Amino acid sequence: MIILLNIGIVLCTIAFMELLSWAMHKYLFHGPLWFIHKTHHQEKHSWFELNDLFSIGFAAFALGLMWIGHLNLDYHFWIGTGISTYGIIYFIFHDWFIHNRFKAFKSNNRYLAGIRRAHKMHHKSMQKNPSEEFGLLVASRKWFRK
Repeated sequence: MIILLNIGIVLCTIAFMELLSWAMHKYLFHGPLWFIHKTHHQEKHSWFELNDLFSIGFAAFALGLMWIGHLNLDYHFWIGTGISTYGIIYFIFHDWFIHNRFKAFKSNNRYLAGIRRAHKMHHKSMQKNPSEEFGLLVASRKWFRK
């Protein structure tokens, strides 16, 4: 039973991270933290961009939670694992598949194509506003056409 609870904590944390990421992206990254996030919308001059500090911050927070809960494998550990899992999903979807930071894999999958289209639309504007589609794993239905 405890295994199911821990799996549930991880899955709920991943879902919560998608909601949190959407809200942070819309209201903070395209708001008061634009001075950092704008490096992600500009032409790339190096492999590292200032915007990567957000990922480093989330990773540090997740590792801290995992460290706090590692002796008893309590809920801290599993929340940290969920945040880390979301980070891995973010890396694969966002950095690798969408932005081609590494040689991207090809896919004709309708879901992946829709996510890529939505994110490309988000980057259509190089400015703080207007902008749309702030999620990573969830996007408007209009991007999932055949």
